[in-house]
Amino acid sequence: MRGSVTDPRPVPGGRRTRRAAGVVAAAALLLPLLGTAPSAGAAVDDTGRLQRAFASAAAEYHVPLGVLMGVSYLQSRWDGHSGAPSVTGGYGPMHLTDARTALAGAPHHGEGAEDPRGDGARTALRPDAKVPENSALPARLRTLTKAAELTGIPAQRLRDDESANIEGGAALLAAAQRELGEPLSQDPADWYGAVARFSGADDSATAAAYANDVYDVIRSGERRVTDAGQRIVLAALPRLSPDTAQLARTGLRRVSAAGTECPASVACEWIPAPYEEFGGDDYGNHDLGDRPKAQSIRYIVIHDTEGRWDGVINLVQDPTYVSWNYTLRSTDGHIAQHVKAKDVAWHAGNWYVNAKSIGLEHEGFLASPDAWYTEAMYRASARLVKHLAGKYGIPLDRQHILGHDTVPGPTAGNIPGMHTDPGPYWDWRHYFELLGRPLEPTAGKNGGMVTIRPDYAANRPEYTGCVTRGQPCAAHGSSAVRLYSQPDTSSSLIKDIGLRPDGSGSTTDVNDVASRVETGQQYAVAGRQGDWTAIWYLGQKAWFQNPAGQPAAVDAAGPVVTPKAGLDSVPVYGRAYPEKEAYPAGVPVQSVSPLPYRLPAGQKYVVGDLLRGEYYYSVTFATDSHRVVSGKDLYYQIQFGHRVAFVRAADVQVQPSVVP
Repeated sequence: MRGSVTDPRPVPGGRRTRRAAGVVAAAALLLPLLGTAPSAGAAVDDTGRLQRAFASAAAEYHVPLGVLMGVSYLQSRWDGHSGAPSVTGGYGPMHLTDARTALAGAPHHGEGAEDPRGDGARTALRPDAKVPENSALPARLRTLTKAAELTGIPAQRLRDDESANIEGGAALLAAAQRELGEPLSQDPADWYGAVARFSGADDSATAAAYANDVYDVIRSGERRVTDAGQRIVLAALPRLSPDTAQLARTGLRRVSAAGTECPASVACEWIPAPYEEFGGDDYGNHDLGDRPKAQSIRYIVIHDTEGRWDGVINLVQDPTYVSWNYTLRSTDGHIAQHVKAKDVAWHAGNWYVNAKSIGLEHEGFLASPDAWYTEAMYRASARLVKHLAGKYGIPLDRQHILGHDTVPGPTAGNIPGMHTDPGPYWDWRHYFELLGRPLEPTAGKNGGMVTIRPDYAANRPEYTGCVTRGQPCAAHGSSAVRLYSQPDTSSSLIKDIGLRPDGSGSTTDVNDVASRVETGQQYAVAGRQGDWTAIWYLGQKAWFQNPAGQPAAVDAAGPVVTPKAGLDSVPVYGRAYPEKEAYPAGVPVQSVSPLPYRLPAGQKYVVGDLLRGEYYYSVTFATDSHRVVSGKDLYYQIQFGHRVAFVRAADVQVQPSVVP
């Protein structure tokens, strides 16, 4: 089924019926184009320019059209991104890489300097966040140079011109086929090895995962409108069975998945984060644990790396730095695991969340709107998350699949320093489609809740600070929706007293999450007026534009909490810690300190989970003193602002969200 995550392991069995390239081309080009819903904000251009470019390049370089289009879809979903490079310097529909040109000026985002452990029982950890970058670029990051040599097309044109870019991709595929000693066959089944090599992967497992994804696209077919408004259609070839034996002739190294906890549907290797003692009771860079036996895993946290793969992999192997569980590579979706699920990585800035989560770092840059993420990485990530969620019983929703930007500050003092990745340019809507949990309406207007769900490509709120503070960022699709104090874009933005204790106003800075909501998050409706919808947010009524013609949210229903009768307001917490009576001798009591917010009477907030207060005491290198402290107090996890939060169950009552 299109939009779902399927198993990309080599397809068993031999080849099926051979198909001529002309038949494949005709099938794709003659498939009816009407009725395809636009997926981008650009006006639809029905001239067929890009479809013809694929057909022309396929014919010129004797590459089956389905293979060329399938590879392009897995790289970019056929988008050109107006000539802007991906996070790894890939250009155009074929993601031809020229990393030295693209990444020379890539900005580092201005996130806060959070304590990645977020554990009040230990001295705050403030590691150097600079990512070391290697000067040598692997071949997978400079494919555009080779395409220029093969085609004679200038590098600048390969970057800027979509048709030229497609021609360059076709030339690379044909060259890979010849290098493998394979004929320029008209049968897509004969190109498995070339597709695997096109991935740029240097190991056979990653190349196979990539190639199988491409052939899954070819078998199922795809159709969409690109970011330039071009209708593109790839006809399905459901009985296509590629010659997977070609993989053995690619000469790629074998990488063992031994030691990893990845599904078989992704390519994964074990690159461990070190667990080392420094002396003076100091150690790094994670904690040993016994999850899920000793404590449950309830969250998966999505991060971006803010650096290139090679440098980030070096960094996680530094015992003086911090850790996360997995890193995902942009070019081909390759995954490295660093910390076992049983252990606790230091990645989210909140010890309660760290102790109950798995962290995934995706190669990318928050403050580079045009530095897009590849489809290969999105799909690999979705497969991994779906596997982990199934294994540990983690719900596939935005209160459990968290962005780092939605992890709450554990205490009031931590809020201003919390990180904001992966930021407004991560495509949550597409990600949840790949997870097999598309964000659909679950109620009519009387449901009393909304799920934020703008059209990613068409939704382009203005941001500043991507390169220079205060200066506009490039216009780009976004998962985020801005909030106002009144149903009027000239009114002030919603304030966050935790982020700015002095009461100063919010900004449009790309790292300022005070006045915005994200795709998949759910909020109780506080009012409607024309094209505007109000929600309860940080103790305030917050308005966002939600016109019927281009809605920013869909209706939903579910449980919400509100203060118990007789209470004017109740406190809100950044962690669900136990009551003091629950702590055994030898484990210091951790304060249950409220955040600088209140949940007022009459307001409602969507419930994400019911949790028992819990604290993992783990402050020594030796594990004999480690304890999981579990209390009697219960907490509801709620969507309170941009970030999640917790309220004591004893303070609130649960009710349906339905509007009377």
